[in-house]
Amino acid sequence: MQYQGRARRVGDHIDTDVILPGRYLSVTDPAELGRLCLRGLAEGWASSVRSGDILVAGVNFGCGSSREHAPLAILGAGIKVVVGGSFARIFYRNAFNVGLPLLEIGDAVERISEGDTLSIDTDKGEVSNLTTGERIVCPPLPATIRDILNSGGLAGYVRKQTQTRN
Repeated sequence: MQYQGRARRVGDHIDTDVILPGRYLSVTDPAELGRLCLRGLAEGWASSVRSGDILVAGVNFGCGSSREHAPLAILGAGIKVVVGGSFARIFYRNAFNVGLPLLEIGDAVERISEGDTLSIDTDKGEVSNLTTGERIVCPPLPATIRDILNSGGLAGYVRKQTQTRN
């Protein structure tokens, strides 16, 4: 999968309550979740997002509770991929479950600035910073994870697997 867009930086240890504050857990509409995305960081943050922007996070992104609302809110805001220094394990799994790809690039995340234009190839494990000309290599997403993402998330993947067996 390939993505290109503008980098939107957030810091380290951004927890799920910052991504989507708990008082909004009754919201189910993806577009509304998107409008509320990162409200715990800055009121109206999501209104500055353009469709296709790439979220660039520091270390331990998505720590905190195990709510799937957090990656759904990111998708709802128009962000199609997240690059980070590291991700909390439950957020990592939840993101792929709902169809949000993540690439972990360690300390190289510090070489990406707000507003840089990035080109990402998750199959090859490459993040190219078109603004600076730098190329960051990371582990590509495994085939099974790519299949889950291509199915729109875990539910679609399971549905597809069940249909091919019957």
